[in-house]
Amino acid sequence: MMKDQGEPSEKETRRKEKLNVEEAETAARDQERRKASLAREQAIEKASDSRHTQRAEKRAAEEAEQLAREQARKKAYDAREKEAAEAQQARKLRDKEQSPK
Repeated sequence: MMKDQGEPSEKETRRKEKLNVEEAETAARDQERRKASLAREQAIEKASDSRHTQRAEKRAAEEAEQLAREQARKKAYDAREKEAAEAQQARKLRDKEQSPK
């Protein structure tokens, strides 16, 4: 009994079915790996964004504190300068009043 060459054998059919199943399983595993990898990347990016935001907030707070310190320092300097100018003016008036006429 001669088999028709156009018809695949039962063994060949089983082999192709097994190959198709293996390819489907491989594709499913690859998809799961890609999903897991994407999830890891997104978690890393989210953590990075969070750290970036925290650093920016900290920097803004530090800049505000620095500005407040500089303003306080300038105010104190201006007060000392004003006090020195007033003291000098007072000395000039005192010296003028005490000078012989």
